[in-house]
Amino acid sequence: MRDKTQESQVIEALRKNGGFATFRRLNEIIDFSLWKTKTPEASVRRIVQTSKDIFRVQPGLWALEKMREEVLQKFELKPGDKKSEEQFSHGYFQGLLIEIGKFQHQTTYIPAQDRKRIFLDQRLETISTTTELPPFTCEKLLRKARTIDVIWFNEREMPSAFFEVEHTTDIKNSLSKFYELQDFFAQFFIVANENREKEFADKIDVSMFAPIAKRVKFLGYGSVVKNYEGLTKIHLCGLSSGLT
Repeated sequence: MRDKTQESQVIEALRKNGGFATFRRLNEIIDFSLWKTKTPEASVRRIVQTSKDIFRVQPGLWALEKMREEVLQKFELKPGDKKSEEQFSHGYFQGLLIEIGKFQHQTTYIPAQDRKRIFLDQRLETISTTTELPPFTCEKLLRKARTIDVIWFNEREMPSAFFEVEHTTDIKNSLSKFYELQDFFAQFFIVANENREKEFADKIDVSMFAPIAKRVKFLGYGSVVKNYEGLTKIHLCGLSSGLT
């Protein structure tokens, strides 16, 4: 049986944090000193997933049921409105990628038109390093790069990873951008709901994308959240971008 004191602590932490918090944030602000468990993070995960007083806003993001209306208003989310849901989801995953990139000591870029998108209680422009591209190539390719959802740059101001967040839009459009940018020593990621992975596999298999087929990776929303949640524990390893 779940410890009611533990559940009340999680609920109180959410309340003090404005009614919402990422799983990572909850583990930062909850005092686990009196928890009789060696795995308090696992207990928090069970609580947010099963408590009737808590609901999931996005993967890895939880909120209080009693503050549902207030939280959704803060996020500019209108229940049943696909446009507002798409805009919030897009900004949320852009924000996670920015935070992961900053942890990896990367300069993070988002397009200027996305600067007002919401990430939790902030605008993307307040957490991203820049909305201006470093002049790393010719103007023709810079025009392509400016439309990429998130770019990581290394200390030499060269791109190390390109990310396109595909919530509902056509994956083929993003693959076409990556094709144009293939000459850079960088990684390419399509970020989307896991149920779009087959669609990605079908589209990357088209002959015109053969030159980049082995370089473009599909990154599910759950994998992005997992990487973000692990930032406080270890420095991520694996690919040169730092994403596993």
